[in-house]
Amino acid sequence: MIDASEAVTAVNVSTVRSVPKTATAVGYAVATKGSVARQLGVNRSSLSANGFDGKVGQTLVVPSNDGIAVAVGIGDPDELDTNALRDAAAAFGRCAAKHADLATTLADVDGVDPAEAAQAVVEGVLLASYRYVGLKTADDAGSKLESLAVVAGSKRSKGAELGAATGQTIASAAAFARELANTPPTYLNAKDIADKAVALGSDAGLTVEVFNKDQLEAMGCGGMIGVNRGSTEPPRMVKLTYSPRNPKGHLALVGKGIMYDSGGISIKGGDAFHQAMKMDMSGAAAVLATMSSLKALGCKSKVTAWLMCTDNMPSGSALKLGDVLTMRNGKTVEVLNTDAEGRLVLADGLSLAVEEGVDAIVDIATLTGAVLGALGPDIAGLLGTDQSFVDQVKESSERVDEPTWQLPLDRKRYRKLLDTPYADMKNIGGPYAGTITATIFLSEFTGDVPYAHLDIAGPMKIDADTGIYSKGASGFGTRTLIDLACNFTPPTA
Repeated sequence: MIDASEAVTAVNVSTVRSVPKTATAVGYAVATKGSVARQLGVNRSSLSANGFDGKVGQTLVVPSNDGIAVAVGIGDPDELDTNALRDAAAAFGRCAAKHADLATTLADVDGVDPAEAAQAVVEGVLLASYRYVGLKTADDAGSKLESLAVVAGSKRSKGAELGAATGQTIASAAAFARELANTPPTYLNAKDIADKAVALGSDAGLTVEVFNKDQLEAMGCGGMIGVNRGSTEPPRMVKLTYSPRNPKGHLALVGKGIMYDSGGISIKGGDAFHQAMKMDMSGAAAVLATMSSLKALGCKSKVTAWLMCTDNMPSGSALKLGDVLTMRNGKTVEVLNTDAEGRLVLADGLSLAVEEGVDAIVDIATLTGAVLGALGPDIAGLLGTDQSFVDQVKESSERVDEPTWQLPLDRKRYRKLLDTPYADMKNIGGPYAGTITATIFLSEFTGDVPYAHLDIAGPMKIDADTGIYSKGASGFGTRTLIDLACNFTPPTA
């Protein structure tokens, strides 16, 4: 199988003072007001006559002798920010998709820090260019992009060079998360993703530990063992540790890694949602991709991550309704829906994170259909036990333009919905407030450690090319977690 994320990493990204002659597609920033780059060969009235007014993400192709020049809208110059530049760059990358060698002046604009501008532009072009190839046999299945020249004047070039490198690292990580989630489950099981983690560990400055089924059972990880019971594929838990010198805090990441989710004996219907269940490991993919980038980005926080990986399959040995599991922290759980399995494997990971003595924990999971009903396909649910830490996650999501919306973690009203006469709690809370009750369940395993939960069931996949996203797995959450780790501050009591 061809790994399209490697193509993103392999793009030759450079920072230059002027457009190189090798570029066959050049994107020029055009705002809704102000001057128009003379290199476009057209003036504002000509642009307007062709329906182009400079709104963010608009493009207009002007043929030239050596290729194409592209007018790229960046909106009102007084309101320009990095998110607008990222969107504009994505529009340019998509418009120039038939060209291998691109250049753009999008980062050479007033009002945005040069490093931040270049980072956003590189992220936009590279992520929009990503195309999953997988098992396709057509020669033109992948991206054609080979080089990207970021044009910046002398006063901005140094900052732009740093930002461009950061942008490629982050784009490569997000593309890696997409690649993992797009891969068919036959080609990526729990053992496979563990092998990938081990393979990247040394170069990424990570200590990697892999735990097999026997070890998980000996550790008392009843959630992992229970969910795996119906599968012929053994589970794997992967612990990754990034330890810089003199860390400013210790953050834990826990990712749901259900490599394929049939629902178990509470089997899913044969609908489009079931067809996407190879992506039920998108949380673990985002965490692994995040960890792969921290050394290159010079992250100053210690970060420990757990990937909780297994299939959820129906068989004669699968979990039954009414079974009671004993989790890593000793709590007992009655299973009344085997399709509410993500919270069972996360519970063991969260328990281990608490034992590690971390300053805060965030988990990420394609956890509930309820969040899709509440927030739609574009916004992730955000809940937590510590508002200052939830605010950090929220700020990171806003900086990278991965939208989240905070829902209330209302234990007073809804914890009783998890009560059962047969165990400490049950794994479902009823027909309503499903995202809230699921997070309340998870919070039972986080002790007094500040905790935030990201439910990405809505934005885990994209149905059509748009902005920086290509049809298929989105890699959503990767850039949020990277930003959080690199800007993490231990919450204060």
